[in-house]
Amino acid sequence: MRIGIVTLLLAFVLVITGCGKSINKILKSPDPEYKLRMAEKYYVKKKYNKAQILYEDIMPFYKTRPEFQDIYYKYAYCAYYQKDYMNAENLFKTFMEVFPTSTRAEEIDYMRAYSYYKQSPKPELDQTNTVKAMGVMQTFINTYPNSPRVAEAQSIIEQCRGKLETKDRKSAQLYYDMGHFRAAAVAFTEMLEAFPESQQSDAYKLMAIKAWYRFAEMSVEEKKIERYEKVIAEYKDFVDRFPESKLRKDAEEFVILSESNIKKLSNEQVKTPA
Repeated sequence: MRIGIVTLLLAFVLVITGCGKSINKILKSPDPEYKLRMAEKYYVKKKYNKAQILYEDIMPFYKTRPEFQDIYYKYAYCAYYQKDYMNAENLFKTFMEVFPTSTRAEEIDYMRAYSYYKQSPKPELDQTNTVKAMGVMQTFINTYPNSPRVAEAQSIIEQCRGKLETKDRKSAQLYYDMGHFRAAAVAFTEMLEAFPESQQSDAYKLMAIKAWYRFAEMSVEEKKIERYEKVIAEYKDFVDRFPESKLRKDAEEFVILSESNIKKLSNEQVKTPA
């Protein structure tokens, strides 16, 4: 059993060593055409790391030759297929700068935008690349309105918007959970403006009402009536915006509470001697 394992390990080491020696031997060859043939073989076999090394090595020789465009095209894809999306985006961009009239222009423009999209992180993290992906995808749509890729580009933009919405929703909810109710109310209200087509718009408005109510509850006595009135005003806006919302009754509860509190506070003020 142990001998079998050792044999397998040795075989694995020999394969790795052999591969290393093989590409080193190719790199030492003075024949660029031979290197190109080998790079193409590696590319077809999806050994993109080796293909990338060889393409990079022969680029100076082919830079002024017709083959250069195809070499650079595959070189960019080598980075993409190895999930080096930052480098891939840069290479796709450079391809367009070097070959602006290429028949592959539409494909490469799309792949540049898609490389930004692939760099988009989970919602909790910085969304700079998500915003960039949306911008570059929209530019692609504007540049190639009849492209068969437009539908996918639009879908990706919507996915990115969904990710931005998720990030903002989590941030607003965090304010609420931490007891920063005024900040939460403002954040949820801003989401209504940022994502007017969201299916969760009425839920965001309800959360803003809840947050304003909690903010009023925690206020100093002389500010409470004014802030409970703010809750009532927000409810009226809710009804105007979402007259058919299933959440209307939930929102109305905070109006009832606010009106009750205003009445109680007003009576107390009347009883309090001047």
